[in-house]
Amino acid sequence: LSAAEGLDLDDLADLVQELPHAITAQVMESLDSQHRHRLEAVLSYPENTAGHLMNTDTVTVRPEVTLDGVLRYLRRLGDNVPDDTDSLIVVNREDKYLGILKLAALVTHDTSDTVAEVMTLTVQPLQAATESADVARQFEQNDLISAPVVDEQGILLGRITIDDIVDVIREEGEHQFMGQAGLS
Repeated sequence: LSAAEGLDLDDLADLVQELPHAITAQVMESLDSQHRHRLEAVLSYPENTAGHLMNTDTVTVRPEVTLDGVLRYLRRLGDNVPDDTDSLIVVNREDKYLGILKLAALVTHDTSDTVAEVMTLTVQPLQAATESADVARQFEQNDLISAPVVDEQGILLGRITIDDIVDVIREEGEHQFMGQAGLS
């Protein structure tokens, strides 16, 4: 159980799938209810999909908030801002994905501007059912560092970061190399 402490949710999801059922149950019981719920959400998606790759740790903001309010919120979060956060995800009150607020825009615009005035609408979220190979292609084609993941109704579920995609790309490269060598 101590090996599971400190792991990112997506890495923990990979680990518990390889463990015997009894140990998996112990790991699940050791988590607080919020982390257990998040892990169960990730585990509910097939292994090679965006939903399974995602991490539910995100920073979300509402469109009506001023940039000053966002900066104060981030300062309060302090070290609790997830790693590889290059943008904040803009959602409405029902957690429906609306766009992203890039950190660069946050620090370069007037603090009296609202998130809605500065946010980017061009970043399309990934559907949770998207195959991991397609996710990797989208990261490569769009030079993404992170991308939001949504369900069929557009509700934000989490995000995928570049470190998750590097693992997918590495696995695909190894699979292709083995296939060329006639191995499975």
